[in-house]
Amino acid sequence: MTERAVHPPGESSALHATARAFEELRDIVEVPSSRAEIPDLFVATDQLQRLSALITDVSDEVLFRIATNTAEPDPGPVILAYTSALVPAGRAMEGLVASTEQLGFLRRFAHAIPGAPELEEGREAAFLVVQDRLETVRSELGDAARGLHCFADRLDGTPPRTVAALSRSARTTDTAARTTLQHRSAAPTRLAYTPAPRHGR
Repeated sequence: MTERAVHPPGESSALHATARAFEELRDIVEVPSSRAEIPDLFVATDQLQRLSALITDVSDEVLFRIATNTAEPDPGPVILAYTSALVPAGRAMEGLVASTEQLGFLRRFAHAIPGAPELEEGREAAFLVVQDRLETVRSELGDAARGLHCFADRLDGTPPRTVAALSRSARTTDTAARTTLQHRSAAPTRLAYTPAPRHGR
C-alpha cells in the first residue's frame, strides 16, 4: 500500500482560510430584487477589487509552491486545490465585470430623457442582466469555497467517501439553484440600448 503524504497542518488551514475569504466575498454580494435595490457603482467596483486581490492571492500561493519545489510532501494536491479554485473565481470575475458595466449604464442614464422612451427598456434590460450576473457571482464564489474546503478536508484526513459525498451534495444544490434562476430570470442576449451585437455573445 502506498503511504499517504502527510501535509503540514498549515496547508489545510491555509486552504480553509482561502475558502472563507471566498465565502465572505459571496456574502457581501447582494442580488437586487427590484431596480430600487440595485447596488451602488462604488460598491460594485470595490467588490471587483476584492475579488481581483483574492485571485492574486491564490495565484501567489501556486507560484510560491512551484518556486519552493519541495519533494516531501508532494505539493501537487495543494497546487491543484488552488488552481481548481481559479476556475469558478474567474467566472465570478466575469459576472462582476458584466454587472458593473450595466451599473455604469444605469448611472449614466438614471433619469428619463424627453423623446427617448427606449431608454426605459434599456434600463429594465440592464437591471435583468445585473440580477442574473450577480446570482452567478454568488454561485461561483460558493463553488470556489466548497472546492477549497473539500481539498483541505482531504489533507486533514477526512475519509475520501465522505469528501466525495459532500462534493456531490454541493453540486446537486448548485444545479437546482441555477435551474431555478433560469426559470425566474431570463436575461436578454442583447440589451435594448446596444446599437449592434457584441462579438462573442
